[in-house]
Amino acid sequence: MAWLDRLTPTEAEGYIAEGQFAPGSMLPKVQAAVAFACSKAGRTALITLLEKARDGIAGRTGTSISL
Repeated sequence: MAWLDRLTPTEAEGYIAEGQFAPGSMLPKVQAAVAFACSKAGRTALITLLEKARDGIAGRTGTSISL
């Protein structure tokens, strides 16, 4: 399993199509992040734990999805 720290929506959709994200767990989070990132130019979605948000924003944890 590889760590996914940055993805484009196209890459994320490829992983979704491959069934790489568990339904009811990561899948809905990734789908929502893709939808947000695609909703307007310049948007970035971050998937991380709330208590790690500061580190996620700094790029030290989590997965970001952007165009």
